[in-house]
Amino acid sequence: MIARAYTVAFEGVEAHRVEVQCALAAGLPAFSIVGLPDKAVSEARDRVRSALTSMAIALPSKRITINLSPADLPKEGSHFDLPIAVALLAALEIIPKDAAEGVVALGELSLDGSLVPVTGALPAAMSAAADDRSLLCPKASGPEAAWVGATQVIGAASLVEVIQHYTGQNPLMPSEPGEVTAAQYSKDLRDVKGQARAKRALEIAAAGQHHLLMLGTPGSGKSMLAARLPTLLPPLSAREALETSMVHSIAGVLKEGGISRERPFREPHHTASMAAIVGGGRRAQPGEISLAHNGVLFMDEFPEFAKPVLETLRQPMETGEVMVARANAHVSYPCRFMLIAAANPCRCGYMYDAARACARVPQCGEDYLGRISGPMMDRMDLRIEVPPVAYQDLDLPADGETSATVAQRVALARQRQDERFKDHPDARVNAHAQGALLEEIAAPDTEGKELLLQVAEKFGLSARGYHRTLRVSRTIADLEGSATVQRHHIAEAVSYRQPPNAG
Repeated sequence: MIARAYTVAFEGVEAHRVEVQCALAAGLPAFSIVGLPDKAVSEARDRVRSALTSMAIALPSKRITINLSPADLPKEGSHFDLPIAVALLAALEIIPKDAAEGVVALGELSLDGSLVPVTGALPAAMSAAADDRSLLCPKASGPEAAWVGATQVIGAASLVEVIQHYTGQNPLMPSEPGEVTAAQYSKDLRDVKGQARAKRALEIAAAGQHHLLMLGTPGSGKSMLAARLPTLLPPLSAREALETSMVHSIAGVLKEGGISRERPFREPHHTASMAAIVGGGRRAQPGEISLAHNGVLFMDEFPEFAKPVLETLRQPMETGEVMVARANAHVSYPCRFMLIAAANPCRCGYMYDAARACARVPQCGEDYLGRISGPMMDRMDLRIEVPPVAYQDLDLPADGETSATVAQRVALARQRQDERFKDHPDARVNAHAQGALLEEIAAPDTEGKELLLQVAEKFGLSARGYHRTLRVSRTIADLEGSATVQRHHIAEAVSYRQPPNAG
């Protein structure tokens, strides 16, 4: 007698269908799981046996074989507990076989039969919808999975509730989507005293999703500026929220099953490993660059990060995707993030202050910033110096525009880009435009073209630097509401391409 249930195996944000086959055969009593299971899946037999025993369900004195098909696909994680239990209950004729075959199940079992929430409910629900099946999951995972909307999600608190639901004794109500959490900001751009140029660069970066490098002495306000960037960004669109939540679901960082419209803001410490930043580990989990998808990756003390870590950022910054390749896994994750990097001009931090600079000036600055390679520096759309604020200015009342005021201009610029790229699925903001599309949307007027060619020749701009200048110019024009890129737009964009330690 063979019964079937279905679940998924995760490969990045992709959920691959797995058929769980349960066979009861004559022979010595045994309970085996085959089909390339990892340790957590192999241990499922003990959790399932204990859960059934707690409900006074005795296993028959037969040979029980669980096959996870396709057998060549690696099976990892504790979420296989529930589908194995469902297939076994169907084989024992405790629940109907057709009910077991009509759902995609995932969930971890406790020894008393209660269900523990697991990661990946959102991509599992999308896979279930694609197969025209409902999803069975732990009750705590239901609000997250229900966001898919295209399939019914049944959230159960225990295996007893699963049996009662499929036998008609006590049907469960479908789960409702979790609440959309609104962003709550206690910080405001107006808190930053002075730094008008840095604020302007932050606005441009937010409007076009451009990478930004801030260079300045300790205490000049670099981290303070970066912390206020989320207050300038528009909320995630429905598509972006789903994409971002898929990655966060796999990583297990979604809060209470709700989907947030707040853009991610990740700030890893400079001691973070390559696997932590790019992704990896035993199960090829997403790294910080993927957790920052559609949001901000803030890397303070940028030159202090290990050089191999910085160099691995180069390709994802261009492609918006990272392939985590390990001996047992090749997983692709999305990573369209906005990099905000902050650095001191040298190790001591006071290269421009003759009274406090060390004896190795200016060599110390060249050595320190030399940790940032030329190709990486070339990928920074905006490079600015953040000078120290005078002591007397710190006592002045807050001045300048509020985050809400700047955010309105950013939102309008983003709306113009949404309209511009509505027929171009590979580009959503100006920072994504390239090739013929970039030449079409950012073609400068005659004077602007002449200025850009002069600058390219004088400063030896690379092809990448040339195109990034055009992208920034297009964003500046969008903030101004201009349909064309003009000379003064080019001039401002060029001013942010100068070497950060230029005198």
